[in-house]
Amino acid sequence: MHEKKDYKISLSRIKSYCAMQDRCQFDVLKKLTDWGLQKKTKESILKLLIIDNFIDEKRFAASFCRGKFKIKNWGKRKIINQLKSKKIPTKLINAGLKEIDESEYEKILEKLFYQKKETLNENNKFKQNIKIAKFLIQRGFENNLVWAKIKELNNK
Repeated sequence: MHEKKDYKISLSRIKSYCAMQDRCQFDVLKKLTDWGLQKKTKESILKLLIIDNFIDEKRFAASFCRGKFKIKNWGKRKIINQLKSKKIPTKLINAGLKEIDESEYEKILEKLFYQKKETLNENNKFKQNIKIAKFLIQRGFENNLVWAKIKELNNK
């Protein structure tokens, strides 16, 4: 009797958790594990959440890509790594990345270049470029894109 009550309470709580924002199976299982639920209970709840469309990995990947790019200005490499760490399949990651508009991606890269350049007190152009590149690559932008953008903007 006690286990059924825990199951209903956990199901209700996890539905609220999933309704707040898109979640992936990895995050939901982690939450259920943190609550100390047994393996069978977790699997049963997860199955129900998928059937009831509370969890949809494709939808999650798409909204994750959009959000991390638009809100946090992350590059694709960082987004991909985060999604891989959440066990999202490559096919869904690639579909999610299509949510990022290429021209907007370029604009954000340029915006971040100028933001970083403003904060540097470095007169040596070479050292300045290295610091800007490190910053942009750390944000998840691709090496070749970063260096091409640095070269382009320095020639303006």
